[in-house]
Amino acid sequence: MNRRTFSQTIAGATLGGALALKPHLPAEATPVPVAATFKFSVMLWTVFGNLPFEERLEKVSEAGYHAVELVNEAQRWTPDELRRYNQKRAELGMVFDAACANRYGVGDPRARESFLADVRAQLILAKKLDCHTLIVMSGNVVPGLAPEAQHASCVEGLKRAAELVEGTGVTLALENIDLEENPHYYMWSIPEAFKIADEVNHPQVKILYDFYHAQISGGNLIANLERHAGRVGLVHIADVPGRHQPGTGEINYFNIYRKLAELNYQHYVAMEFHPTGDPVSMLARARQEAAEAARSDGSE
Repeated sequence: MNRRTFSQTIAGATLGGALALKPHLPAEATPVPVAATFKFSVMLWTVFGNLPFEERLEKVSEAGYHAVELVNEAQRWTPDELRRYNQKRAELGMVFDAACANRYGVGDPRARESFLADVRAQLILAKKLDCHTLIVMSGNVVPGLAPEAQHASCVEGLKRAAELVEGTGVTLALENIDLEENPHYYMWSIPEAFKIADEVNHPQVKILYDFYHAQISGGNLIANLERHAGRVGLVHIADVPGRHQPGTGEINYFNIYRKLAELNYQHYVAMEFHPTGDPVSMLARARQEAAEAARSDGSE
């Protein structure tokens, strides 16, 4: 299942075409030392889907990454697969930095206990994966429920879930999804997402700031980042339109990476794009460009 399908079902619910962020960067991407405060990951559903899981990890590692994010893959693994895949990522020096597996949205008060049961189950799996971020979805708009009530449900549900993750080292990250991808999704507004996090006010409850979805939903990406940097626990990267690598569309990722470094953002920057060319080269190039931008003082 890919992320688009997953977000829609929660709660019932060519290298030649790529444009470099900076003209001076080489066409052939080679890993460079990363001076940024943040770390890099790949949301695995976007790449190498035709390969066995262990080979997918090898390809991500070949591109210079040491972390991957999962949707609901691990829920289907047998104990032997879990052992093998953990062994492979350890051999590669990789981590599973985040996973998204809840079947129920936090925004539906009728599904509160089911949502919390999901969080409990995810915590057990997260421990087996040594994964420290669980992505939370709001779910769809609840028919007949006022927006204020659904907002309050998100706050209350995250407060209850925060009690479950207290002291575990696991962070809950609420994700925004644009209405073009899922016209029924509740939490499309990034300003409202940050408002929810402010009201929950718990160090283990953050926002997954997906710049792709946020651009489609209204933009103002850097201003929202500056205002709420302390509430951001994870960011996702893809350009608009098309969900391809940075440099193919309208988002100025050079400035976003520079701002993340300026704000001393220390969590993961996860590539969640469909490469227009060879995936390994595209992922390596995206990582290199992000590192170059983070090191820039803006004078170039």
